[in-house]
Amino acid sequence: MAGVDATRYGSAVTERRRLALVGNPTAGKGRAKQYATAAAALLRAEGHDVEDLTGASAAESLGRARAAVRAGVDALVVAGGDGMVHLGVNAVAGTSTPLAVLACGTGNDVATTLGLPVHDLPASVRTVLDGTARRIDAARQVQPAGTPIAEERWFAGVLCGGFDAVVNERANRWRWPKGRLRYDLAIARELPVFRPLAYELELDGEPWTTQAMLVAVGNGPRYGGGMKIAPDASYDDGLLDVVVVGKMSVLGLVRAFPTIFTGQHIHHPAVTVRRARSVRLSASGITAYADGERFGALPLTVEAVPGAVSVLVPRAPTSATPSRASEAVDPA
Repeated sequence: MAGVDATRYGSAVTERRRLALVGNPTAGKGRAKQYATAAAALLRAEGHDVEDLTGASAAESLGRARAAVRAGVDALVVAGGDGMVHLGVNAVAGTSTPLAVLACGTGNDVATTLGLPVHDLPASVRTVLDGTARRIDAARQVQPAGTPIAEERWFAGVLCGGFDAVVNERANRWRWPKGRLRYDLAIARELPVFRPLAYELELDGEPWTTQAMLVAVGNGPRYGGGMKIAPDASYDDGLLDVVVVGKMSVLGLVRAFPTIFTGQHIHHPAVTVRRARSVRLSASGITAYADGERFGALPLTVEAVPGAVSVLVPRAPTSATPSRASEAVDPA
């Protein structure tokens, strides 16, 4: 079972390290770009080698990050929200290279669940310098037999494949407004016209056919900036929580929706939660999203991989002399 590694990923705070940094210039209304710039300066001031690998696109940044991991960097540092965590996980999954997260996006569900500092640059940099490596589970897409794999695809938090995915598709087509409001408006537009979908699932090989408003597959419990869609999902159990919100009226969905922020929706009679190591999900015309990022058209299969990712998390405070990072001021 994954857990907290008793050893720190570096032998001392003063040990010189090679760090790869990737930022998202648009996350958190520009906050991530400030974080990345300020964090690089603080880490260099502590005597570490920092290479900014941020590319012109997410694909370019991911390619550079993967190359850095293969070259043996001591840690990959990402600045942004869940989308940047998604990029980082896809770069380090299955390796011993730890991922450090400067959480500063609009939604920071993975970071919040793991107890990482959020919108707190000094604390985030201290975690990079002096954190503890914790192994967590990640979910990996499984290609059909005989299909060549161009590259492995992973996610850390939640994969959505229903009403929530349709909302994401609509919101991503809009350039305005920014942030959470765009998602809320997309919900308002989709609700009146959305109809239940016909799903075919396989949970560890067991078939299940149903009609539902959405099916979410949770490696972690949260998505969408605080929605506890799979409230009992754990990063340490080697399982995926499959949440099926069954057929209901638009009015019923509107009434049930607020309970998703507390996780109480799982007690609704139309909601079913199952657990499995492997999940195949199929529904016509749906593009799944994972960690808020476009993942791929259904059908697809994903599996839980225990301890696939090493993440730097804060360690217990000590009386050690504070570093320059502890004296830094949040640029935002």
